[in-house]
Amino acid sequence: MPAAPVRLTARAVLLDMDGTLVDSDAVVERCFGRWAERHGLDPAEVLAVAHGRQGHATMAHFLPDRPMELNLADNERMLAEERADTEGVVPVPGAGAFLASLSGHPHALVTSADQPLARVRMAAAGLPLPPVLVTAESVGASKPDPEGFLKGAAALGFAPADCLAFEDSAAGIAAARAAGTRVVGIGPRALPHHPDAHAATLTAVTVTAAPDGLLTVTIG
Repeated sequence: MPAAPVRLTARAVLLDMDGTLVDSDAVVERCFGRWAERHGLDPAEVLAVAHGRQGHATMAHFLPDRPMELNLADNERMLAEERADTEGVVPVPGAGAFLASLSGHPHALVTSADQPLARVRMAAAGLPLPPVLVTAESVGASKPDPEGFLKGAAALGFAPADCLAFEDSAAGIAAARAAGTRVVGIGPRALPHHPDAHAATLTAVTVTAAPDGLLTVTIG
């Protein structure tokens, strides 16, 4: 017997990008795989940590004794590689219709990508940018720190508890939770981290708005 749909209400929506709206796994695996091999690390172990975090945070995790300025310089090179590589970047199924349903309602992108990379990836996937962008340049700490989600909620003018976050990664789910935001997990990476609700893709998610602007998000 199929599970009953899950319904959550919110005043605003906070959206991760990679793995949530955009499937960029192929690029991430290529770029971080090369970085891991250069440093004698297991690419699979690096990728298990890399999703959802800024690159320099992943580097610091695996090379804790390396000066941060080297990680930051490496991160800049990595971002340039990622911006130049859009092969295999596609929308997560249902992302276009999902974003269309949010048009005119408060929603923000909260991503560990920098703004140029966010623009490149959303364009490569054929998706419109949300009206508010919280990117790597906007914060002093990477996910799983909650700063990005707190800034996204504040920019939209709502308390975190009145927002609903969409995330795919362990770091992202932890960041949203720490911000006091409920979380809808998208895709297989999210499921082990017990989000408030889960959808395999965005095709299972619909959004409707009441006259007072209250959003009802239905999963399933």
